[in-house]
Amino acid sequence: MAGFRIGRGRDDNRAPQQPPRQQPYGQQQPQQAPYGGQPYPPQQQWPQQAPAGGHGEPEYFDPYGHPQQPHQAQQQPPYGHGGHGGHGGGSYANDNPGHTQVFAYGEDPYGPPGTYQAGDGGGSGGAGVTAPTGPRLPWKELLKGIVLRPGPTFLQMRDYPVWGPALIVTFLYGLMAVFGFDDARKDVIKATLANAVPIVLSAGVAFVICGLILGAVTHTLARQLGGEGSWQPTIGLSMLVMSLTDAPRLLFAMFLGGDNMFVQVLGWATWVAAGALFTSLVSKSHDLPWPKALGASAIQLIALLSLIKLGTL
Repeated sequence: MAGFRIGRGRDDNRAPQQPPRQQPYGQQQPQQAPYGGQPYPPQQQWPQQAPAGGHGEPEYFDPYGHPQQPHQAQQQPPYGHGGHGGHGGGSYANDNPGHTQVFAYGEDPYGPPGTYQAGDGGGSGGAGVTAPTGPRLPWKELLKGIVLRPGPTFLQMRDYPVWGPALIVTFLYGLMAVFGFDDARKDVIKATLANAVPIVLSAGVAFVICGLILGAVTHTLARQLGGEGSWQPTIGLSMLVMSLTDAPRLLFAMFLGGDNMFVQVLGWATWVAAGALFTSLVSKSHDLPWPKALGASAIQLIALLSLIKLGTL
């Protein structure tokens, strides 16, 4: 009776099998040919490069076949030095997905950096645009600065409302303006006290309202011409300019009369000075060249000439 033993057969004489030998890292083990066929062609391997630093760091391969070392990765330039197509806020790669772009506090990430706009309470003074150069001036320094150094004063006060000095000075100017007109002065002097007080007070209120309207018109025209200033400093400072520039003419007109030759010449001189101050005010407050600033002040200058100057001339 024939018997068979498990594990015995025609392969008893072959050599015992050995475990497969593992190839070193980075090298591919040659594949065995299929039974009865040709061997597979060798497959393409990634190029091997020795680490430049010699620290044994693994390589990082570009998906397009360009290997890079970790220490040779693209370095981002420091903030503010720009790259390809940047505008001072980092390189072009910072705008790609997966990157973070750094912005300074208060900087507009979607606009040119360093562009100052009047009315934002500070800013980061851009090229060609100067930010306010100091704190708010007291009312005495403000009035003195408009007369003695108007340019720096307007630049310093471009972000600060001046409603208190503007309303008080304009109201006092309106009270005295009644006495600068010959006919109005005679009516007030001949009237009783009960009738004279309402006339003088109404004149002061009327000049305040007139100053507010003309200042708003000047600010609106400046914004239409490309200005970026705040409306409160522009209107307040324009009221101060209107009152202070006509004060010398009004002072002499109260005693000499509006028909006096000296008063008339002084009135034209102060009107020209008012035009220069309005131009400087709009230029500093709205960052406009002087032709546009003068154009924005034109309506207010014409109104002052027709309502106040020509009334005595």
